[in-house]
Amino acid sequence: MSRRHTYPEAAEILRVEETWLRRHIKQLPHSKKGRVVTFSDADLERIDAQFHHEPSTGPLAMVPAPAPAAAAHPLAHLTPLPSRGTSVRSG
Repeated sequence: MSRRHTYPEAAEILRVEETWLRRHIKQLPHSKKGRVVTFSDADLERIDAQFHHEPSTGPLAMVPAPAPAAAAHPLAHLTPLPSRGTSVRSG
């Protein structure tokens, strides 16, 4: 069984304030038994991944930023349906 971490232990591992964990607990993976909240090692890895950001431009970017597309929107060829009550004539 993996180790279970309390709020103070998890905050130290993630290098965040304990109050930040408590404020965001509804958006974070965790276990709760009664009033006791614990975080597994896997929970802490998921929290770290959830808030991990990679640069999208610049020398540290993993993938170059895509160039803005000059093509038309992919759904531009669609036209709206006729309003209700009018007949559709096939031509």
